Amino acid sequence: MASVNLGSWVQSYSIFNQASRSKSFILPRSLPFNPLINLSSSTSKAHGFTSVPSVSAVFTEGDTVKEEEQHPQKPSFDFKSYMIQKATTINQALDSAVPLRDPVKIYEAMRYSLLAGGKRVRPVLCLAACELVGGQESKALPAACAVEMIHTMSLIHDDLPCMDNDDLRRGKLTNHKVFGEDIAVLAGDALLAFAFEHVVVSTVGVSHGRIVRAIGELAKSIGAEGLVAGQVVDISSEGLTDVGLDHLEFIHVHKTAALLEASVVLGAIIGGGCDEDVERLRKFARYIGLLFQVVDDILDVTKSSKELGKTAGKDLVADKVTYPKLIGIEKSREFAEKLRSDSLELLQGFDPEKAAPLVALANYIAYRQN
Repeated sequence: MASVNLGSWVQSYSIFNQASRSKSFILPRSLPFNPLINLSSSTSKAHGFTSVPSVSAVFTEGDTVKEEEQHPQKPSFDFKSYMIQKATTINQALDSAVPLRDPVKIYEAMRYSLLAGGKRVRPVLCLAACELVGGQESKALPAACAVEMIHTMSLIHDDLPCMDNDDLRRGKLTNHKVFGEDIAVLAGDALLAFAFEHVVVSTVGVSHGRIVRAIGELAKSIGAEGLVAGQVVDISSEGLTDVGLDHLEFIHVHKTAALLEASVVLGAIIGGGCDEDVERLRKFARYIGLLFQVVDDILDVTKSSKELGKTAGKDLVADKVTYPKLIGIEKSREFAEKLRSDSLELLQGFDPEKAAPLVALANYIAYRQN
């Protein structure tokens, strides 16, 4: 990789460096200079997923981060085993939370996408953050499931013809291709509503104050100050020729990073973290959230649909603005590496053993192949 002039990155992450963005995702009227500028019907048997899908094949050798890069302080940390164990726990919890019941069709559609596999990065982040601040996994499991329900909702809706119009997701036909657009919309709506109910009803051993605080964080992350804001600006930006990096950063910080941030913050709140730790983890999550999207942009133009499990090159076809489009693939990779490095600095001071999963997750997000 070409060397990076680190000094030129100091004033980057314009949205990130606002004083305490924890209360809002509002885009400032004037963003600071960004140095990067210089650079059909179905049966329950067919679609009900009565058994939880295996996650052992989700992580390939290409996903494995070198041990010394993953966590130099704790080279014995087994990231692959950790992710498989956590994903299995999450899948079982999701399967139990959303069983088949009447009306069967809507639950089939919900389960079709919810249990379609995936690495479960967001719910694992939630559990890892909870355990980092001294909480128990069981306390954060409902919140972790809620995050995945909401993420699944966003994928179902994002794939609709009126949005990204995609036919493939996680190596399978998208929800509307199987159940129709009407049921797909309703399945997403049902998952969104149930996510909040699940946190409130199923969280045990956590104070009401912390549960309410967590609900507030989750709601804000996906509303008109979070995911929805990013999606609206993204749609409105298709085909534009004068989109800059600050504009692109706004899209990704809201559309992608907001829910990743909420995943970590929810875990920290429910785990009993102090305000200082919650805010430090919030910033860590913001960095890896943007990192996730930068890497996604790179993979979209460097990998095949088979490798990605979704349609490759769709951003190019839709004439969407991406980091590779604005600054090229190599500069995008440099930016990703800087985000990774900065995120790991924020974990300094935490118990290295407890921080190992978050360190490994940051590295995984940076070096993933799909």
